[in-house]
Amino acid sequence: MSSMHHKPTGGNPSRVQFNTRLGVIATTVGSAVGLGNIWRFPYEAGMHGGGAFMLVYLGFIIVIGIPVITAEFIIGRHSGANVYGAFKRLHGSPCWRVVGAIGIVASLMILSFYSVVAGWTADYIVRSVQNFSGAYTQEALHSQFGEFTASWSAVGWTVVFLLANFWILKRGVQKGIEKMSNIMMPALFVLLIVFCINSLLMPGAAEGLRFLFNPDFSKVDSSVMLGAMGQAFFSLSLGLGCLITYASYFSRRTDLVRTAATTASLDTLVAVLAGVMIFPAVFTFSQSPAEGPKLVFEVLPAIFYNMQFGMVWSTLFFVLLFLASLTSTISMSEISIAYFCEERKMSRTVATVLNTVIAITFGSLCSLSFGPLADMTVFGMTMFELFDFVSSNVLLPIGGMLISVFVGWVLSRSVIDAEVGGQGSVRRWLVSLLVICLRYVAPVCILLVFLGGIGLFD
Repeated sequence: MSSMHHKPTGGNPSRVQFNTRLGVIATTVGSAVGLGNIWRFPYEAGMHGGGAFMLVYLGFIIVIGIPVITAEFIIGRHSGANVYGAFKRLHGSPCWRVVGAIGIVASLMILSFYSVVAGWTADYIVRSVQNFSGAYTQEALHSQFGEFTASWSAVGWTVVFLLANFWILKRGVQKGIEKMSNIMMPALFVLLIVFCINSLLMPGAAEGLRFLFNPDFSKVDSSVMLGAMGQAFFSLSLGLGCLITYASYFSRRTDLVRTAATTASLDTLVAVLAGVMIFPAVFTFSQSPAEGPKLVFEVLPAIFYNMQFGMVWSTLFFVLLFLASLTSTISMSEISIAYFCEERKMSRTVATVLNTVIAITFGSLCSLSFGPLADMTVFGMTMFELFDFVSSNVLLPIGGMLISVFVGWVLSRSVIDAEVGGQGSVRRWLVSLLVICLRYVAPVCILLVFLGGIGLFD
């Protein structure tokens, strides 16, 4: 195996690097934190046993999340290359490059449909300022949302969002991604905390917190376990190569295990804070808990409308969603941009333009699948649903399994020791634990998520 002949020092000294520890944390946490933390996790937790679900979820974060993040970090920093180039450098066989190719295809697919939803959040910032033109019941907001998503203006907002994404990426790794993440991530946390304080002062706070945290172990069955496993895997955006790409910009000083644990912890914290922000308000205004687009584009605007300074809260909320989306899409985009620059020898600007053109093309098709192209289906799925299904349920789990197997079984132990090992018995013990998780635990768990996702357990 060519990996055996690799100098354990690894890395690429001439490569651009993140400047600061804050930059490392802000970019990696930004990559992991997205819409799912806000609209999916709190609902899943509340409906499936509250505190009991959270304990199960934390267990999976420890045995899948942190090990697979660390595996991606090892591949990225040791190779000092883009996701395709990383496998090319670390292993002689072309077979492993497939993992890189999966990451590039999946990231472009996710970027396409994710930007559609991110475009909706941009439009809703403007609507909030206009106070939703007086639509303040859930029914009115429901029909307004339906009309908007089916219209051509939704396509326009997808393009607007992708141009914001382009503007950051064109500026490069330090001046674009790192600098903007250092602004956007602290802003996101400040907004979340302000919202939480406001929610905790509401009359329905106790009921909302009970829904979110009260442990009910009777609800934890195998399907809930599977849901928690999937949530732990998808929430951290694993299997794509976002973190391989970002880790290729880490300096040798960055402690990979600590950074992985910090990323997973802060990602979980955002999801929990989102629940603390949302459910006290939902119960105060006697709405029923919901998830996904319905929660953020229909239920919450109706609540904001009835709050004091509702327009301000609503605007800030959609700014929060916009920031959560943008920190995720810049990391998804960097996967293909780094590939275009390094493997296809394009300039940064040309690579970023190409990434944006691909995303706008397919993003527009995904957006139009809510309206004019609603009848254009493949296997009974619209373009939006197809892109979501293929990337989330097929490509990501396969990528995640292969990354785990590669670091657990294929990469030489000296490389792992060089990247995460250190002095002392605790570190050696940690490395052994990491390898066990990557060899046996993570691949089996991710395989179950994959089989569940393609409907084998239905």
